[in-house]
Amino acid sequence: ETHSRTHGKRDDLDIFSKKYASKEMAFNFSDRKKFTTWRRLWIYLAKAEKSLGLPITDAQILEMESHADNIDFAMAAEEERKLRHDVMAHVHTFAHCCPTAAPIIHLGATSCYVGDNTLFARKLAHPSSGASVRSLARVIDRLANFAEKYADLPTLGFTHYQPAQLTTVGKRACLWLQDLAMDMRNLQRARDDLRFRGVKGTTGTQASFLQLFQGEHEKVEQLDNMVTEMAGFKKAYLVTGQTYSRKVDIDCLSNLASLGATVHKICTDIRLLANLKEIEEPFEKEQIGSSAMPYKRNPMRAERCCSLARHLVALMADPLQTASVQWLERTLDDSANRRISLPESFLTADIILSTLQNITEGLVVYPKVIERHIRHELPFMATENIIMAMVKAGGNRQDCHEKIRVLSQEAAAVVKQEGGDNDLLARVQRDPYFAPILGQLDALLDPKTFIGRAPQQVTRFLSEEVRPLLEPYKAKMDVKIELEL
Repeated sequence: ETHSRTHGKRDDLDIFSKKYASKEMAFNFSDRKKFTTWRRLWIYLAKAEKSLGLPITDAQILEMESHADNIDFAMAAEEERKLRHDVMAHVHTFAHCCPTAAPIIHLGATSCYVGDNTLFARKLAHPSSGASVRSLARVIDRLANFAEKYADLPTLGFTHYQPAQLTTVGKRACLWLQDLAMDMRNLQRARDDLRFRGVKGTTGTQASFLQLFQGEHEKVEQLDNMVTEMAGFKKAYLVTGQTYSRKVDIDCLSNLASLGATVHKICTDIRLLANLKEIEEPFEKEQIGSSAMPYKRNPMRAERCCSLARHLVALMADPLQTASVQWLERTLDDSANRRISLPESFLTADIILSTLQNITEGLVVYPKVIERHIRHELPFMATENIIMAMVKAGGNRQDCHEKIRVLSQEAAAVVKQEGGDNDLLARVQRDPYFAPILGQLDALLDPKTFIGRAPQQVTRFLSEEVRPLLEPYKAKMDVKIELEL
């Protein structure tokens, strides 16, 4: 980030911060956050250099600290217009209000000292410390409550989007939860792996700092460690070029892209279920679903999530390309790309999670519709139970199978060709062959006998995997999302 942004500049906040993103995440990508962080990094560097013996005074540091937040953005913009260099523009702007400290601001550093380290100091690549991961924790919490509530409510399972063996509403939610839990663990791992770039100089050799300290290698290492600690990190990368490895961006954004794929899947499921009228996202009392069709209840929140999730997944291509075309110690063609792809990835993830939290806090289930769909399909699914019951009553399996096959085909014709209801059960009841088991039919067709261990699986999964994952975020769990549309 060393060249002027005058030409082709794109505001980091763009549409996401203006229309969608939370205030916390939008501020994290604001110019004020960015450039005040630059100033703090210059202060950390000066403090560390002073403590290690360079001729820097307390008055110079005090002057820098007193102007850390007092940025003349108009002056900085004018300086950048003249110098065509954003870092030097802000060095000059800072020096203007700190004349005593001016000679030691940015001493020994390269532009990437503030550019790369600010990325970490703002925690842009520190996903599990920010708003997004707290939103993810709340989404998981809301879905866990939903899964627990509907753990034993039978519903049609679908494979190939065709009716399949029954599952439960809660068990389906656990499939969503499992993917979200994987995303949470991936974000936590990315956080734990993250390091600070530190104080490395123009090509990562620390040559300028070695010169400042007259060849004392130990002091250069101490300087690196001290600034890293002041910035709030436990470790810095031991080797860098002019920049930290751009594979760090791949690591962070790949986890966000993976989260995007998860959210897209969940919200697509919700949209499909809304079409079946089994489950709906929240719908406000005065909300309009369509300007032309007033009866419609479009799943606009889930649609928004899918739309933005596709963008989040697509952004993954940027850091992959950027890392692959770094020339030797670095090239500058990554700057404009990263200025767009990194903020947009985090801002997009932020609004996706906020919207999904809003959805999960108000999911509406329609048990009667679900029951009707089950009744429509269950007679076909119960044929094996009927055959087994007949065999136990003394019947021949092959004879029974043929009877059921014929009756099933007749019932299917009524459904598909005549548009009628599934009348297989009525046909079985009318056929004298099945007289020995007529008293068992209700039990054989009880939906709860078709859900296997789904309720037990829900209980164990929530208790062993989901609730422990949420434990560190309990203090922030009660925050609700009021979605601005």
